[in-house]
Amino acid sequence: MNNLTKLLIAIGLLFVAINPAHSLTFTVTNEAGQPLALVMVSRIVLKQPATNLADGGYAPNGVTNTTAAEVTRFSNAQGQVVFKDAGKAYRYRLRAPGYVDIQLTKTDGNVVLRKMTAEQHIASFPSNVWLSKMDFGGDAELKKTFQLNCVFCHQQASPFMRGERTEEQWISIIERMNSYGSRLPDGDHKKVAELLRKEYRHLRENPEQVPTPLAWEGHLSEIEMTEWQIGDSFSQMHDFLIHPDGNIYIGDNLQDRIYALNPENGDYTVFKVPHNTDAKLGGILGNRFTTFPKMDNYLGVHSFAYSKKDGNIFITPSLQQALLEFNPRSREFTVHEMPEGFYPHTIRIDDKDRVWFTLALSSQVAMFDRQKKEFKLYDLPTRGIKEWVTIKALPLIFWMDPENRPTPAPDRDGMGLPMPYGIDVAPDGNIWVARLYANDLAMINPDTDEITMLDFPFGGPRRLRADADGNIWIVAFQDSLLVKYDPKTAQYSKYELPVVNEVPYSLNVDKQKNVVWVNGNQSDTLLAFDIATEKWKVYPLPKQRFFGRDVEIDEQSGAVYVTNSHFPTWQSEGGIPTLLRIMPVEDQQEEVTGTIFEPQLDAQ
Repeated sequence: MNNLTKLLIAIGLLFVAINPAHSLTFTVTNEAGQPLALVMVSRIVLKQPATNLADGGYAPNGVTNTTAAEVTRFSNAQGQVVFKDAGKAYRYRLRAPGYVDIQLTKTDGNVVLRKMTAEQHIASFPSNVWLSKMDFGGDAELKKTFQLNCVFCHQQASPFMRGERTEEQWISIIERMNSYGSRLPDGDHKKVAELLRKEYRHLRENPEQVPTPLAWEGHLSEIEMTEWQIGDSFSQMHDFLIHPDGNIYIGDNLQDRIYALNPENGDYTVFKVPHNTDAKLGGILGNRFTTFPKMDNYLGVHSFAYSKKDGNIFITPSLQQALLEFNPRSREFTVHEMPEGFYPHTIRIDDKDRVWFTLALSSQVAMFDRQKKEFKLYDLPTRGIKEWVTIKALPLIFWMDPENRPTPAPDRDGMGLPMPYGIDVAPDGNIWVARLYANDLAMINPDTDEITMLDFPFGGPRRLRADADGNIWIVAFQDSLLVKYDPKTAQYSKYELPVVNEVPYSLNVDKQKNVVWVNGNQSDTLLAFDIATEKWKVYPLPKQRFFGRDVEIDEQSGAVYVTNSHFPTWQSEGGIPTLLRIMPVEDQQEEVTGTIFEPQLDAQ
């Protein structure tokens, strides 16, 4: 082959990779030339579009930018993946369990993956399998307490967390996390620090004890994942909603900004949530993040719901005694001041256009009547005199200087602050609430204002949703369970998660397909539970250290959305938050049947 021929071939390969008139077909094999099914192939633009970030590194209020989509597909039984090219220069990343990642900017589509060594393979395992081998000296209750308080912002057991630290360093980290909002009991700090140092070291020295993650399965060849980068390494994209105007509205909890992203073209407009000129950073809670490099949260944008009547969006500002209303047509915010109640949290709107949300610190549920422009607050029962005194003292505590105010000493039972968390409206109009630290559920009848409390027989009911039949689905956070409560029979049913030692944060129910979607925050997955068959499907996500706090389902397309809300964001692969969508591929690839991609480890 002469030099001219080589040059023409190279030009041709580059032309195939970036020419919009062509599709690119990958054929992925192992070193023996055998096709590899279920290889994750991600297509990423080499250069994001130019953006206007004149407002302290963020888009100014009302300004529209564009973020280019990253697309991920999985190879079929022949090891093939097809991409329709959009005429841009891309890089491609190929990833599969037990194989070394490959990054390509020029390719003819024929790719050979090389097997990892045993050491490389184990090091690549997601956090959940490492965490599963942490037994906290055989103290199961201490591990549950640790998971309840130390796994709700970021992954534990990740490469960032399992490095060598002294007990003093661990204690310093624990104290800082408690200042952020964790509630690990003071009496457990020293013991947890000692066990983290000891058990992480043991696992690093004996990695063969870490179990192999769940194998990837054939349904992955039927779907496509799309991600859009938004915000920066100091953002936290918390809750979001799918709006009838075609946009996805996402809240940056740490920077008080709302991103309205159009998934059709990647255009996004940023709306900066206004605050009073005399407002203080950190709102009424004070600046808990004094060591965090970049913070702009005066309100703490948290949870979203929209009115079916006029499309207005209601938002809980967790750091204020208020409810926010945003008109997406006029782009105007309205602040509804609340007379009492602390830490507005998860929010829903019922069929009568009443806005319901939990007040996590004051153990209340609020209802905002849009017609009367009035709030009604429901006090959830306390569990004893200590809790009653603590809650009644909150107005006095919050009146004090945040730097000097007392804070309740947490204990393993969560006494003092039961924390009503998730909320949903059932088909019959009743309101259901989960109290995270109290291990109970509340049902409010809006017609009679009657409150019924139910013991939850599992640990850590975090967020919940009702299905089309009125059943209530709840994640049991530190018990690694999906739980169903049937109000007709007053019976609970529990379902083990398909991945080991997952700590499920949230869920949502696809009422048309009768599928419950659960965040897999320690395993870099989304978990789908078919209610009729009681079977699971697991969807590995393109980014490592992916932490989702909410799941939304597009009723029109059936697409499932989640945001990567790992805190801190820079620990996540790529270092920038993303909105992720899962949906069936348009050009259906051949389904992988009877094939489980589970490569064997090389001998050590």
